[in-house]
Amino acid sequence: MGSSVASENDDEMVTAINTTPLVDVMLVLLIIFLITIPVVTQTIQVQLPNERNIPTQTKPENVVIGVDRDANIYWNTLKVTPATLLDKLKEVAVKVPQPEVHIRGDREGQYEGVGQVIVACQRAGIVKIGFITEPINTGG
Repeated sequence: MGSSVASENDDEMVTAINTTPLVDVMLVLLIIFLITIPVVTQTIQVQLPNERNIPTQTKPENVVIGVDRDANIYWNTLKVTPATLLDKLKEVAVKVPQPEVHIRGDREGQYEGVGQVIVACQRAGIVKIGFITEPINTGG
């Protein structure tokens, strides 16, 4: 009779699951991902114009579009046509909250490529567009 009481108590202990360690592990993973995602951003190499600017905060959901000196358009590092760019922008425009579009135009580049990107953003319904520049070297 004593052994049947002990086995009933053991069954009760097995059915209760402690989720605290699981929550701790998930929070640690979340923090690790939040720290490492901005470091992984990939961009093409362009010479940015020098201008006084306010530092932008890089978020993983932001869209970075590069325009090189020959007016070629890049979605991160992937070369795209203006039609493909519009399709991709329409996909991200419906996200909530809507991501920002950051344009990295080459200093020596033609404005035609940057203009195509801006028109595509307007047609897709993107609200926030920013230009990435290099800060002015004051030589102090």
